[in-house]
Amino acid sequence: MKKVWVKVIPWNKDVVTTALESGAEAVMVAPEDIEKVKELGLIKTISSKGDLRLGEDVVEWEIKNKKDEEEIIKLSKNKTVIVRANDWKIIPLENLIAQTEGLVAEVSTSMEAETALGILEKGVDGIIIDTQNLAEIKKSIAVAKGVHQDVPLKTAKVIKIEPAGMGDRVCIDTCTNMSPGQGILVGNSSSALFLVHAETVVNPYVEPRPFRVNAGAIHSYTLLPENKTKYLSELKSGDPVLIVNFQEKIEKAIVGRVKVEKRPLLLVEAEVDGKKLTTILQNAETIRLTQPDGQPISVVKLKSGSEILVYLEKAGRHFGMKIEETIIEK
Repeated sequence: MKKVWVKVIPWNKDVVTTALESGAEAVMVAPEDIEKVKELGLIKTISSKGDLRLGEDVVEWEIKNKKDEEEIIKLSKNKTVIVRANDWKIIPLENLIAQTEGLVAEVSTSMEAETALGILEKGVDGIIIDTQNLAEIKKSIAVAKGVHQDVPLKTAKVIKIEPAGMGDRVCIDTCTNMSPGQGILVGNSSSALFLVHAETVVNPYVEPRPFRVNAGAIHSYTLLPENKTKYLSELKSGDPVLIVNFQEKIEKAIVGRVKVEKRPLLLVEAEVDGKKLTTILQNAETIRLTQPDGQPISVVKLKSGSEILVYLEKAGRHFGMKIEETIIEK
């Protein structure tokens, strides 16, 4: 589990309260503010007189040059080192992560937190968040704790497959290679999404492109991180998308390119728990949905009774944000 600390110098009651409510493990405060923290809730303090002694248990170090890296490596053998990098932020951390344990990176945004925690895949051992922005504190803590929306999948049975004529379809090329059993959720309704499989399958005519999901018609919805949705037509280079596998595990990926091209389309209708759901996909052998065991099945091999994975939620979105309202989609 990654350490998640929040820096509260100067004192800010709202920051401490947000840290407590969001699940931070400790706050760094001035010695005179320790009692104020204890009055608000049970959380460790980092200070010269705190639960974690600054200068003894924990030390701060700013990386300015190679000598600082060497000093941090020495200190990290028996202390937790909070590392601050004002200039070069990635390479020094890569060097240190490869040679040490116990590093805590100082960050001020959720994006910086995500970067620090993902460097060399291993990442730093924790973050200390230095900002007065309460929203960024919440987001950064969520990133560190791996908080994502649940994506519970259900098994649906296909009840109809039929040609839908020509139309514009969207092909999503991500910056991540996907594995068998992974794909992106797509559907005609934000409340009913099909797990469209990545192009990982070897065939005699087209090389596999595991970074790609040939996702569906331009009007279709896709589920994004933080439980948001977008139309496929709205996606662009640099946007985050959500990769989902058949075991309900999720991963964020970045869109590298989106291609919109006219292609023959296919309507797929399925049913689960008495609810009918549809999606429109390209009519081609390389377009696949995902079966309950993770195996891809080509849309041209679908038949009545075929079992595929879907995601259901209550309908109701406003500009991609979940809302509570009565809505009927057909």
